[in-house]
Amino acid sequence: MAGPTHLSEEAHSLRGAIDRKALITIRDLYAEEEPLATAHLDDYLSPYLLTIELDDGLLDAQSARIDVQWTTHGDYKFHYTDEQNRNFRWGNHPTGGDFPLVDGLAHFHPPPNASSGPSDVENSCIEQVDVYLVTRAVMKLWRVAYHRDTLTFLNAGDNPP
Repeated sequence: MAGPTHLSEEAHSLRGAIDRKALITIRDLYAEEEPLATAHLDDYLSPYLLTIELDDGLLDAQSARIDVQWTTHGDYKFHYTDEQNRNFRWGNHPTGGDFPLVDGLAHFHPPPNASSGPSDVENSCIEQVDVYLVTRAVMKLWRVAYHRDTLTFLNAGDNPP
């Protein structure tokens, strides 16, 4: 799979510096609770990105990854991508422009391409802002999609999922 070029292609961006402690918390949660995942920071002392490599992907994908950014302002992105060029992401940050379907900062870019267009962004089912709860919600939503072999429930959890 290609590198995380999608992070710079978005029409909207995160506020604040990357929160190293939050990325380490997310990395450790995946290490403890997701047997299909291996997580690593791009730079341990001054990280920009946490990459979670998955030994299996959703539907027909043989592998996948989730790229994570979390800032000191509590803004975040969890971006799933796989070798089938399937993408989706959960985010909590200003969307910029006119996004009539998004009530606040928390939003979801659905598969297959995680488009940033105003009509393609939905309110996120993840309303929590705590790094631990958000990470657990993302893990659970991904696991439900994985076990049910469908993308239908990626943004359909209760708060928190």
